[in-house]
Amino acid sequence: MVDGRLSYRREAGPSGEILRLEGELTRGVAGELTSLLTERRPGRLTLDLSAVSGMDSAAVGALIYGWRTARPGAELVVGPVSASAERALALFRIGPDNEKPVPPPGVAESVGAGVYAAREGARSLLQLAADSTFALVAALGRPARLRWAALVEQSIDIGSRALGIVALITFLVGLTVAFQSAYQLRQFGAAIYVADLTAVSVVREMGPLMTAILVAGRSGSSIAAEVATMQVSEEIDALKVMGVDPIGFLAVPRLLGLLLVVPLLTALADVVGLAGGFLVGTLYLDLTPVAFLDEAVKALKPWDLVTGVIKSASFAYGIGLIGLFYGFRVRGGASEVGRTTTASVVASIFYIIVADCAFSVVFYILL
Repeated sequence: MVDGRLSYRREAGPSGEILRLEGELTRGVAGELTSLLTERRPGRLTLDLSAVSGMDSAAVGALIYGWRTARPGAELVVGPVSASAERALALFRIGPDNEKPVPPPGVAESVGAGVYAAREGARSLLQLAADSTFALVAALGRPARLRWAALVEQSIDIGSRALGIVALITFLVGLTVAFQSAYQLRQFGAAIYVADLTAVSVVREMGPLMTAILVAGRSGSSIAAEVATMQVSEEIDALKVMGVDPIGFLAVPRLLGLLLVVPLLTALADVVGLAGGFLVGTLYLDLTPVAFLDEAVKALKPWDLVTGVIKSASFAYGIGLIGLFYGFRVRGGASEVGRTTTASVVASIFYIIVADCAFSVVFYILL
């Protein structure tokens, strides 16, 4: 059937009527095509464009208008298309509806995809850890190749600028631990043992733990955001083009700065935390300063200080690796930098808690 310049045929199909369009679909036939689609009877109408030799935007607009203004109950789907029609429809993200929509993944598929992604992420993290450790050892073996200016800058940013917040938080933590210990021990006339509990808990546990969490939120996020921004802006690709190893250039100063500064921050946290307990003991429990300090010193052993250093160093290295890992793997634009930074902080805190639990079990067994 030929109606004006629009050439088409109507046929009955297994699931409804089929409308086969032929020839050129241009602006001249757009009006007729619109009328043909909007005035169709209720039911399923399959549009066959396999014989269309050309199609412009006006014809595509007519198809879209026909979809939107169809009578109630009238369904329009696109069937086979020619190469010319497919190119025109692709510009407007319109295509054949022959394929059934993909169902959402089930529980097993979701779990499998999560396990696969976790495996790939763990492998990438281990590869980064191996490369970074090798680069760090190589830099220590040849100090002349180490970027000392970057190391000093990172140490200042991680260390001196975090003194205030670390000191304040650990002082309050030591104060709280002492008060909670005193609440129970005073009932038994054993207030002097508040010094023991405060000293051991701060030096072995709370000092390294709180310092690491603060460093993860402050410096770990900064590392992830800085490296992610460089990745998004293709600065890391530029380093590779210039023959510069991004691991040695970016990772080594940050990891070494963390390893040097975090144990020192932990030592400061231990002293300030003990100062908080000292205030509670002398002002609230009426202990003499000499008695409190003497009891605290007797409670502490050299191994307690060693465990604190081991924890703080392992926490520092893990925070640096996680920040670098998320920074190097970011893809997309500026919005991904914020998501990556948040994810790195969450992963760092999770790592700190898990590692602290593992260290507690190991040290308990060894002691």
